[in-house]
Amino acid sequence: MSTSPSGQGRAISVLVVSTLAFTVCFMVWMMFGVIGIPIKKQLGLNATEFGLLTAMPVLTGSLIRVPLGIWTDKFGGRIVFFTLMMACVLPIWLMSYASAYWHFLVIGMFVGLAGGSFSVGTPYVARWFPKNRQGFAMGVFGAGNSGAAVNKFIAPALVVAFGWTMVPHVYAAVLLGTAILFWFFSHSDDSHLVASKASFTSQLKALKDPKVLKYCQYYSIVFGGYVALSLWMVQYYVGEYGLDIRVAALLAACFSLPGGVLRAIGGWMSDKYGAHAVTWWVMWVSWICLFLLSYPQTSFTIQTVNGDKTFHIGLNVYAFTALMFALGIAWAFGKASVFKYISDDYGQNIGAISGIVGLAGGLGGFILPILFGLLMDLTGVRSSAFMLLYGVVWVSLIWMYWTEVRKTDVMSRQVSVSQSFSR
Repeated sequence: MSTSPSGQGRAISVLVVSTLAFTVCFMVWMMFGVIGIPIKKQLGLNATEFGLLTAMPVLTGSLIRVPLGIWTDKFGGRIVFFTLMMACVLPIWLMSYASAYWHFLVIGMFVGLAGGSFSVGTPYVARWFPKNRQGFAMGVFGAGNSGAAVNKFIAPALVVAFGWTMVPHVYAAVLLGTAILFWFFSHSDDSHLVASKASFTSQLKALKDPKVLKYCQYYSIVFGGYVALSLWMVQYYVGEYGLDIRVAALLAACFSLPGGVLRAIGGWMSDKYGAHAVTWWVMWVSWICLFLLSYPQTSFTIQTVNGDKTFHIGLNVYAFTALMFALGIAWAFGKASVFKYISDDYGQNIGAISGIVGLAGGLGGFILPILFGLLMDLTGVRSSAFMLLYGVVWVSLIWMYWTEVRKTDVMSRQVSVSQSFSR
């Protein structure tokens, strides 16, 4: 990045307009989290079918991330980002005319391309800033995840006032306007292009790197879990607590909003304290929250000297929302810290590596809602979704301990022993 005032101004302009564009793209990507509820009622879907419906846009938005990251390295973020947004406008508009289940699945795949915008914006934004500020810059851009919360504010109001078919019309118009705004206020710099003739297959070879696999695992929970719960929470509130869709969406935003906007703080903390320290604490906070959220509503009866006595144990709506709020904050920090790992370790290949890690996170966001639905249909327990996420966090904690925490402790002891001998 140039240190001249004009260079700094261009960098800030790129950051602001890219974050706005990503927010709108994420809002579109999470559309089924709200309109899926009336569609589910209209088509008579079960929990598994609903999970697949909400997850279908996430699938294509995930699969496209690796090639988008490669194209961003090769052609530049400005043209790739603009083209991607324009390509999504028509499918979003056509969504309002779908009537059969397969219509929604097919069109949802095209709408889901908007979710790939993360792998374009991350390297595009990062290359405008020096290394010691890339974590913060990527965190600000990643705050566009708050589009999930914006969707929960806008879509329910449109559904109640005009019906769900109005949402795709409004979202298509908003995306078109955002694409035009992005083109006029973004910039390009040929020095940011990476001259690479590597194929898609050769880029995927990075998955042989154990560190990349580990970062994929971390991101599958902090981002994949965030996407999955953003899609799942409105209907969870409606089913578990019997709330109106507008109230349910508002409470669900208590998870989605901090999970998006606080990502910038996570980037700043990762720059200051390091990616490992932030991610380690994120996983432990997640472990505690998910343990409590996993406990189902339970009633049990015991025999006392005065007769049978029944007790009820379970989270009320206020405690549940407070835990979801804390989980959203933790995952906001975690999303930023994982990409700080990437900028530290793969500075010359951010586009491809961020695409691969983003793909893993997105696939988590695709698979998890389907598994939520399957578990719900099999067990009838809504909190089984949190039980599944609790297990995923366990995997991340164990992996991090053996590859980072324990390794650091061993190295520290070796240094201590060598210093003792030197004396």
